[in-house]
Amino acid sequence: MKYVCLFVVLWLGAGRLAAQSGYQPAPENLRSREAFQDSRFGMFIHWGIYSMLGDGEWAMTNKNIDCREYAKLAGGFYPSKFDAKAWVQAAKDAGMKYICITSRHHDGFSMFGTRYSDYNIVEATPYGRDVVRELAKECRKQGIRLHFYYSLLDWTREDYYPLGTTGQGTGRTAHGDWNDYLGFMNNQLTELLTGYGPVGAVWFDGWWDKADADWQLDKIYATIHRLQPGCLVGNNHHREPFPGEDFQAFEQDLPGQNTAGHSAGQTISALPLETCATMNGTWGYSITDRNYKSVAALIHLLVNAAGRNANLLLNVGPQPDGEIPQASLERLREVGRWMKTYGETVYGTRAGEIAPGAWGVSTRKGDRLFVHVLRRDGDTLSLPLTGGVVRSAVRFADRAEVPFSVATDSVSLDLSGIPADEIDSVIELSVRR
Repeated sequence: MKYVCLFVVLWLGAGRLAAQSGYQPAPENLRSREAFQDSRFGMFIHWGIYSMLGDGEWAMTNKNIDCREYAKLAGGFYPSKFDAKAWVQAAKDAGMKYICITSRHHDGFSMFGTRYSDYNIVEATPYGRDVVRELAKECRKQGIRLHFYYSLLDWTREDYYPLGTTGQGTGRTAHGDWNDYLGFMNNQLTELLTGYGPVGAVWFDGWWDKADADWQLDKIYATIHRLQPGCLVGNNHHREPFPGEDFQAFEQDLPGQNTAGHSAGQTISALPLETCATMNGTWGYSITDRNYKSVAALIHLLVNAAGRNANLLLNVGPQPDGEIPQASLERLREVGRWMKTYGETVYGTRAGEIAPGAWGVSTRKGDRLFVHVLRRDGDTLSLPLTGGVVRSAVRFADRAEVPFSVATDSVSLDLSGIPADEIDSVIELSVRR
């Protein structure tokens, strides 16, 4: 494997920019943040040569596979059924507004045609096609924003040294230079930001592998913002946002929760928020994982995210042949049908002033407050609401009136006329502030 470790001029310029006073997002960036929040729903795609093992994206380190043996997977990678148009159409049919694909994951294999390593899908596989370029072209054609996942850690390169907490059993014995690795990453990011059209966001992962390392994130972030001022930067580091970041990521949990164990002590910032979640139990394709969430659970996850002012980035793990698993497609289509009716209560909304509870959440758009009843406990729902005058209450889907009564600091809704088995009983309140 050859590596070209060349520091480009932009890297040096980014260092000077980062040395200036605190990060000030450009007007294009602020507009992108607003559009990002308005979109509310995106597709995460974890796909790489690890799909051939059918054991998720962490198989290399989980099984201590020697990186040289693992690299042989590339020689047999030929996703004959990959169809960028079908992928983007599946996202659109689900009601998703953007796609985030793994351009390079922790195994170090690049899913795009990079000049800075021959360990990539164009040079190392018989397939020989730049799937990221094809996806970028199709996203532009169909009006879907494209985001790039990019791993900061690497289980293959020798200049990722000292080793981190993962990937210690992948057979690396030589000790490369850390600055070469930083230069390699900067060069690849420059390629992605200059050769693939407009990029909605760069979604970093892996900082936690070497939390004490000198990652020089200020330079990396400054380079991104210089090349594409409207491109957002997020980092799945499980901490409060660092300077230069434009949105806050939460993994497998809604903001304010920590059931997955990644968000201990992570407070919710004022930046746009995004929760990423798997549809089953793994990010990359797993041949044995059939533990898929139900359609109702996925809709609840999306609505619960919106009610906490967050986007949902819902994952699919394509098969080694390039097709999205049928179980995922079926669920995406059903979520899309629901979104055709209720999308207005999700897109372009912000968290409502009625705080989330066991009953559900609220979202707001102007003077319209959408109450999403996800769990019923009787026919009367009393909710705290102060500072506004409720003028009407109707079922969102058919505009049928919902009886209500108001007190000084609450509103009570009569749910007796609403079927108790609905996935989400959405009641629209007209509230004058």
